[in-house]
Amino acid sequence: MDFNKLLEKDYIFLDGAMGTMLQAQGLKLGSIPEVLSITEPEKIIGIHKAYLEAGSQVVYANTFGANSYKLKDCPYSPTEIIKAAVKNAKEACKNYNGLVALDIGPIGQLLEPTGSLTFEEAYDIFKEQIVAGSDADIIVFETMTDIYEVKAAVLAARENSDKPIIVTMTFEENRRTFTGCDIPSMAITLNGLGVSAIGLNCSLGPKELLPIIGELSKWTNLPLVVKPNAGLPDPITNTYDITPEEFASYVSDMANYGIRVVGGCCGTNPEYIKATIKKLSTIHPKVEKKELPSAVCSSSKTVVINQPRIIGERINPTGKKRFKEALKNNDLDYILGQAIEQAQGGAEILDVNVGLPGIDEKEMMIKTVKALQGVTNLPLQLDSTIPEVLEAALRVYNGKAIVNSVNGEEESLKNVLPIVKKYGAAVVGLTLDKDGIPPKAEKRFEIAKKIMNRALEIGISKENIFIDCLTLTASAEQAAVMETLKAVNMVKTQLGLHTVLGVSNISFGLPNRGLVNCNFLAMALHSGLDLPIINPNIDSMTGAVRAYRLLANYDVNSVEYIEAYGNDNAQAPKTEKVSAEDCTLDYAIEKGLKGDAKRITEKLLETTDPMEIVNEIVVPALDKTGADFESGKIFLPQLILSAGVAQEAFEVIKNHLANGNNTPVSKGNIVVATVKGDVHDIGKNIVKVLLENYGYTVTDLGKDVEYQTVVDAIKEHDCQLVGLSALMTTTLGSMEDTIKLIKENNLNCKIMVGGAVLTPEYAEKIGADFYSKDAKQSVDIAKQVIG
Repeated sequence: MDFNKLLEKDYIFLDGAMGTMLQAQGLKLGSIPEVLSITEPEKIIGIHKAYLEAGSQVVYANTFGANSYKLKDCPYSPTEIIKAAVKNAKEACKNYNGLVALDIGPIGQLLEPTGSLTFEEAYDIFKEQIVAGSDADIIVFETMTDIYEVKAAVLAARENSDKPIIVTMTFEENRRTFTGCDIPSMAITLNGLGVSAIGLNCSLGPKELLPIIGELSKWTNLPLVVKPNAGLPDPITNTYDITPEEFASYVSDMANYGIRVVGGCCGTNPEYIKATIKKLSTIHPKVEKKELPSAVCSSSKTVVINQPRIIGERINPTGKKRFKEALKNNDLDYILGQAIEQAQGGAEILDVNVGLPGIDEKEMMIKTVKALQGVTNLPLQLDSTIPEVLEAALRVYNGKAIVNSVNGEEESLKNVLPIVKKYGAAVVGLTLDKDGIPPKAEKRFEIAKKIMNRALEIGISKENIFIDCLTLTASAEQAAVMETLKAVNMVKTQLGLHTVLGVSNISFGLPNRGLVNCNFLAMALHSGLDLPIINPNIDSMTGAVRAYRLLANYDVNSVEYIEAYGNDNAQAPKTEKVSAEDCTLDYAIEKGLKGDAKRITEKLLETTDPMEIVNEIVVPALDKTGADFESGKIFLPQLILSAGVAQEAFEVIKNHLANGNNTPVSKGNIVVATVKGDVHDIGKNIVKVLLENYGYTVTDLGKDVEYQTVVDAIKEHDCQLVGLSALMTTTLGSMEDTIKLIKENNLNCKIMVGGAVLTPEYAEKIGADFYSKDAKQSVDIAKQVIG
């Protein structure tokens, strides 16, 4: 029996929670559950058998946290633990014909640009786990919140194993993950990466997951997986709030969305699995193969190609002296500024070309893609003639990109299309071959057809093939203008493919280029152009696209057009254009421009008091990004990036004061810790970063911290505020005991608490002074307590 064979049935039944079962059997506070696979194998085997007896067809090996980061202080290596855990699961399955899944959870560190872990470091951690678990039947990545981390995991699995891959992510009720990933971005990214099934687990109960699985079903044809919690946790009783029968009833409602793979997460046990199997025994999943939209995405934004979409052309050195200088000088802030400016102007996708003689294009492309992902959520079009550069960029890109480009030459088709397929990208096909650009539309059409057929042969679907019929300059080849437009129309109507054109090429060598460009753009849109590559900061060009979308009935009720122009009569909205010389410190912080922040701060210190810079510029800029985060305008990566830029300014100010023998900048001392028994510290680490960037001195005690250690640190650093974090309901008792000890010592220190399982009511019950729902609120509390 294998996973694909099981999919021929209505449902595949997974197991439920391992941690819940271990806690019921007396798992000690602070113990590492994965170690029990070596020290108490019979206990683990017994839990697997209990789920198999209940009807589970797949059991997850006890390997969820078995990675080199989480086990760095453990006496056993990840490889030792994983091999033992898979062996135990195999032993349990012997008489049940069950399958074993290698269960892999998040690493426990944030990837860049939000954190410090690089993509390749994450890849290596996952690779170690996958190689160690090679005897498992399936690879599962679960409880993931960062689609970038998921990509590293999936690539590690595909490049080091041939086992089926299941991915489930954890979403909040706002339909986004902790890092801001939304449902469409998850599905669109994973659809092309070669996984076997995708879905949701943890965080919420089946009732809350119902609308989220409904949305996911619209974006994928992959089998859907659901592994909900047993409702929502009660931090006081350490129990979940729905019965096995209620759980099964809610899960059965998901059959309408076509769920195929079903299990349970936190709070569930064999009774939940048994009840679910019984409930679904008479209900067939409603599985319908859908025509998926043509779309590209970043980690938090999806652009559907269902109407003309603007690709910004400015990140390209061709004909741009200042851009060439930026590439030679490794001036990433200038490049990032071009991205920000284009996004403000109306770009929906950004073309990225950093090819220039004399530089390492591959290295520069990697740097640029990584940096761009921190300052903009627009999807990227990766533009290079070198396959190695394209693959390097695709590997570190967080989402689904467009590859620009392949052409009709055999070498290009052979080298580029497999890369596009491997990384699940879309691709632009140029209608040229070894003989150059054909003068006639019919020949360009034939090359387009050849590219399409070759792409289809290796599994790239039509919605991911875009054709560029190539714009020739009207001044040199005037007759070719109409041939280009004819070819665009033929590709659109006869092949059913989306089309791309670099519009501004048309006017090269002519006076009043803008007039020619704008009219050619309108003609091309009427001929079927979907993706015009233009300068979005030229108002007439962006306006032409907006007007066309209105007139062609894409912009229903003129909503977007009125939003853009309603307050300015017939005038186009003006883009906020900020040169390097004019860039202000608050702008640099808000937009994530670290190099500019350092330069501007050094200049400001020549004439401005350091504390005035902090209080009048840095803190208000951080407040603005915090407000944007709370309103959903930006997400965690952008918030952390802005905090990092503010930190750059703070470092300059600190060094300035130190050199002048002045008192260093610090608003006050704060201690943060993850409580005893809890090893989850990502949330606490984010709080630390944000507090530091608001000017507070933060002492981080780490995770699994003893009660007395917290008390000693408060005394040593004379802290006015302490922050305690817990993620697991089982460690909330530790939080309460820590608070009791602080108060018994009569310390003049306010206490704030946070963590996924906490509520304001519970925080009050255990004696905390403040409940913080996220890092931004922690800053607000610090301001209230310390100032």
